[in-house]
Amino acid sequence: MKLAWFLPFAFLPVLAQAPSKPAPATAAETQDPDRITLDVTRVNFLFTVSDRKGRFVTDLVKDDFEVVESKKPQNIVEFVAESDLPLRLAILVDTSNSIRDRFKFQQEAAIEFINSVIRPDRDRALVVSFDTAATLVADLTGDTENLAKAVRDMRPGGGTSLYDAIFFACRDKLAQDQPRHKYRRAMVLLSDGDDNQSRYTREQALEMAHKSDVVIYSISTNQTRVETDGDKVLKYLARETGGQSFFPFKATDLAQSFENIANELRHQYSILYRPEPLKTDGLFHKVDIRVKDRKDLIVRARNGYYAPRM
Repeated sequence: MKLAWFLPFAFLPVLAQAPSKPAPATAAETQDPDRITLDVTRVNFLFTVSDRKGRFVTDLVKDDFEVVESKKPQNIVEFVAESDLPLRLAILVDTSNSIRDRFKFQQEAAIEFINSVIRPDRDRALVVSFDTAATLVADLTGDTENLAKAVRDMRPGGGTSLYDAIFFACRDKLAQDQPRHKYRRAMVLLSDGDDNQSRYTREQALEMAHKSDVVIYSISTNQTRVETDGDKVLKYLARETGGQSFFPFKATDLAQSFENIANELRHQYSILYRPEPLKTDGLFHKVDIRVKDRKDLIVRARNGYYAPRM
């Protein structure tokens, strides 16, 4: 199914009145009935604010923030301090040959995350394994036992299709629930960061994460204490989407990291604004969200959005 990914935007559906008969389809719609087009007018950002010691700051108001796009200040249309959004999570587990000796560590880490973060009555998670190809081993569910069993049943072997797994999980799963601003979408990626099998590139995977409004939290399986090229990839994906990267040496080291991720996912602000000028060029637009006159505070958010192409 081909999709038009204009997803980082909020849109205003007309629900009050319906036409007496459906409008005639355009030529493009006739040729491609699966194409999804949104009437977009505003950009939405979910983000967190912390101090230099990593403590969340949750008492800020609309006038404390400024949004800058292409060096031009933007007018904030809506502002909400979100405290408890339902989570939509993808847990991606590297099952390639390159991590065979660390596979048990990955399984332990993934199960620990599931048990410590997922609230069965509100949250939904899925599990994807990736080696030569990305495989959905557990679809979106709040059943933590089923999720943990899916992780335990994994077996390592094959190449590494990291970028394909990110692309698939974002496009086909995390981007689906609507309205988009009512859910917090995130991905926990357990891998060494190496890729030798994907059809998609790193930038295409990152683009899909941006368009699906997904924050990536990466957990490296590198236990050498020497930074690798794969570690740099994991840091890059997390930084560009507003997430964090972690480098633990055993599963028990992850408890605090998982608690930090859970707290971050549930303590964020939401800003909506209408870009001025509004561009429909299909390009990536850099955005900087700042706390006015507070250099001691750190805003963690994705660094921009893709405009629709009209």
